[in-house]
Order: sequence, then structure tokens, then C-alpha cells
Amino acid sequence: MFDILSLVFGRVWRGVFLVAIALSCYVSSAMAQQPSRVEADFDLGRATEILVNMMREFDLNYVDKVSADKLLDAASAGMISATDPYSQYISEQAMAEFELMTTGKYGGVGSLIRKKDDYVIFAQPYKDSPSDEAGIRIGDKILAIEGESMKGVATDEISKRLKGDPGTDVSVVIERNIDHSVDTLRLTRRRISIPSVPYYGILRDSVGYICHNDFTEGCYQEMRHAVEELMREPGLRGIILDYRSNGGGVFQEAVDIVSLFVPNNERVVSLMGRDSTSLVHYTTQHRPVALDIPLVVLVNGSSASASEIVAGSLQDLDRAVVMGQRTYGKGLVQGTRHLGYNTYLKYTTAKYYIPSGRCIQALNYSERNSDGSVKAVPDSLLTEYHTRAGRKVYDGGGIVPDRKIEPQYVSRFALTLYAMGYMEDWADEYMRRHVGEKIDVRTFSITDEDYADFAAMIAERDVPYESETRRALRALEKAVEEDLYNQRLGEALEEMRGLIKDDKMSNMETYRREIVDALNAEIVLRHAYNSGAVEHGAMHDEDIDAAIDLLLQRNEYERILREQDVDRR
Repeated sequence: MFDILSLVFGRVWRGVFLVAIALSCYVSSAMAQQPSRVEADFDLGRATEILVNMMREFDLNYVDKVSADKLLDAASAGMISATDPYSQYISEQAMAEFELMTTGKYGGVGSLIRKKDDYVIFAQPYKDSPSDEAGIRIGDKILAIEGESMKGVATDEISKRLKGDPGTDVSVVIERNIDHSVDTLRLTRRRISIPSVPYYGILRDSVGYICHNDFTEGCYQEMRHAVEELMREPGLRGIILDYRSNGGGVFQEAVDIVSLFVPNNERVVSLMGRDSTSLVHYTTQHRPVALDIPLVVLVNGSSASASEIVAGSLQDLDRAVVMGQRTYGKGLVQGTRHLGYNTYLKYTTAKYYIPSGRCIQALNYSERNSDGSVKAVPDSLLTEYHTRAGRKVYDGGGIVPDRKIEPQYVSRFALTLYAMGYMEDWADEYMRRHVGEKIDVRTFSITDEDYADFAAMIAERDVPYESETRRALRALEKAVEEDLYNQRLGEALEEMRGLIKDDKMSNMETYRREIVDALNAEIVLRHAYNSGAVEHGAMHDEDIDAAIDLLLQRNEYERILREQDVDRR
């Protein structure tokens, strides 16, 4: 049936006849099945025929010409809206991006790019990539590709021109950011692999740290290498696994990563589709590397899917203390189905259950409110489960940490400075003034004079920012005016306005610490790539410091794993 549908949507009008034949055969053969299945098959056939007829009418008789591909994209988006946010129709044009998401690999020159004024610049050449080996640095401007000017060309178009089959060449004219000299480079494209583990190492007090960004194919091998290297360190007292803001990916990689820390044949996760007949258990199959070393897993509200499998299974097996904030709550697994003509459907095929038996899916997409919205599972419907040691844990709302840490919020003012490109502009200028200087990645920080220089630059630039406090006050003033309150209240509001210090330069002092941190990261990135920026950030991260402190308190660490229940939320 799926092959027939592929034919229909790939060559719609020729497929109408084929669909009619196929459906009649399909329904006839289904008569021997149970009545519910026969009815479902008939409904599917009827809906398919109606959809094909609609598309044909639009193609033949709509007042303006509309392509079949455009109709297909719209129809697929409508169908998917009735399921969940994780299902997706993948067109032939979108396959390259989908491959990058699942494998972390593509053919190209190896750099992030971004728009700046009329041109696109190299935003982050990857270490040892063709871009890096050609001497391209952050901020270098792309003037032309294959002799054609790139002025005004969109970022996605330039990305397409830089990507290509490994082994092919591309000619790029660049303007150097440091001295504005112009060079013509011939880059040979290669298979680019984006590391899932950008950094691992010993931070302090013999505690190891691994930053794991995503679950692309092969990330288990990266993690295994990192763990093996840390285990060689004499006197290792523990390892921190950082899964904050890791949105997941290939779930089998999660199973393999858990196998690094628990015995062989340990159940990690179970998948079940519509009924129990589809239940499949996944157990550890690789030789463990670190069976006894204490572990802390860092998570936050953006830790989802495969990262929740790692954190949740290690929690259920009492193998690690989970620290941070409650995770996202994605307990759904997606598979892909070829639809023909190099198109695919990614769709939810099962829910997953971690060792305690709980599913941590937070939203039930099968039951929606009248307005189409989806509610989180209420506390009253949460079910109690138990870890191997008997500690209480709960389903229906992500992984609740064993030890909670309040989230660190970045001010909107600092985010505005970053989004406007001001921090990158200043970092570029800083590098021009410090050509050839070396830095200590872990301890580097700009000076007070450097910050004063950045503040002077901001003083001359427009920063479209209004604090939440002033925004709320403005709304209150409007309400007071509309409700005709007395003059005294208006005077009180005027006094409050004078007390709010959220002008541009005041904010530069209020949020100085986080602005300095962001500027430091920009400078370190230019000296030591992304791995250096991650290492620098880890040395100044309060959550990581808290994790290290816990690992050094062995009695408290063991008490948590032995007897501490997890909160419901």
C-alpha cells in the first residue's frame, strides 16, 4: 500500500488509475481480515482517492497555475499537523539537510557561515577542515565563488555552492578580516564530520568532564574514546556527562553509550508501538569501560529524546546522580519510510520505556483540546515507579533530577547585543589589535580596559532593547490612563519610572558579568575553535562546579543513589 501511495504522490495523475485498481484489490483481500481492519482499510482508500481528486482539480482547473509538488508539500503538512511535531515529510530537496542531522556529515569545505551586511562571512571554520587548512579565519568575507560575485546573495544559496561531492574543487575569493587583503583560494571539498563530543578533559580535583552535543550516527565511538582517555588519568574521582541542551537523535547510540557504564545484557530501554505485540527490549551489547567510576549527568529543559534515555536509564539503574532542571519529556521514537522518488516520511512509531518501566513523554498528542493545543500530564495522573534501589521516580513529565539546580538565565540585553552582531564585531577588532598573541584557554579574560572599549563602541550604536520592567510599567500607565485613576497614582508611576535604570549604559554595568563571559567566548573561539570555547566555558560554569563538589562528597553522592526519592516535578 505504501508503495502505491508513493506512486500516487510522485506522479499524481497517472496514479489515479493505479490507485483505483490497487484499492479494489487491497479491500478485496482485506475482506478476510477482522471487521475493524477492513473498515480502516476502506477509510484509508476513500481518503486517498479524495485527496488525489482534489489535487487533480487544482492542477487542471484552479484559476492560477499551481505545481503538484507545492500541493504535495501543503497536503503533507496538513496530514502531519494531525499527528505530532516530530513527524515530517522529507522532500528530495531536503534530504541533504536530513542526512546532516542524522549523521553529522556532509560534503563541503567545513565551516559555519552567516550574513553580515551585504556579504556572507565564515563564522566558524572547523578544525582541520579544508577551510581551516586554507587559513580561513572567523570573519573572512566571501566576495565571489567560481568567479561570480556573492554580494547580496543569501546565506542558504552560498551554503549550497560551497557544499558538494567530496573530492571536487570550488574557487572562493575572500577578503581577510585581519588586514582586509584579498585572496583567491581553491578548496577541495571533503566529507565533513561534525564532532558530537567537542571537548573532554580533567577540569579540577581529578574530576573528568565530557560535553556531548547530539546523537548522530557514530557518536558512541566518540564517547567511548573520551571515557577511555579519562579512565587512564591516575586518581580519577568521577566523570561529569554534560547533556544540557542535547536534543537527542539516534536512540541506538544512547543504548550503546549507556553500555559504557553498566554491565553487559542490562536492559536500557524498551520500545512499544500501538500494542504489546510490538514490544522490543534493547540491552547493552558492548564491553563496559567505566563500571564503578562515580557519574553525574547534567541536564536541563532542552535535554530531550536520546539524552533522556541516557540520563533516565542511569538514574533508574542507580548508576548516576542526575543534576540540573527537569528535562523536556520526549518519550517518542521516530522511524523513516521511503515513499519513492527519493522522498521519505519520518514519523512516530513507538513510545520508549526506561528500566523502571516509566515513559517520560510529557504531552499526549492523541488527545487535544478543542483549540488544537496539547496539555501536559497533570500531577494527579503521574504514576510512581521505582529505581533498582527502590527510590521513587515518576513518569509523564521528563526526567526530574536527583539534585535540582536553578537555571541560569541570560539577560535579554546581552542576547540583543549578540543578535545584533556587536560582540562579534568587537571580537574581530580585538583580534586585529592582538595579532599573533597566545592565550590560556582556561583562564583567559578581557581586561577592564577592553570592556571599557567595548562599552564605548556600544555607546555609539543603536540597541533596540526595553526591559521587562519598563515594558510592564508602560502597560500599567496605559491602563491607569484608560481607567481614569487619580493624579496621585500617576505621580507614583512617574516616580517609579525615574527609579528604573535600564538605559543602554546602565545595562552595560548591570549585565557586565554575562557580557564579559560572552566576549571571552568569542575571543577563545577565534584562538582555539569550538573545543576551546567549550573548555573555557566549563571552567567558569556554576552547574559544573556543583557537580564536581558532589562527586568530591562521596558519602552524599552514595546517599542520594541509595535512598533519595525524586520529586514528582
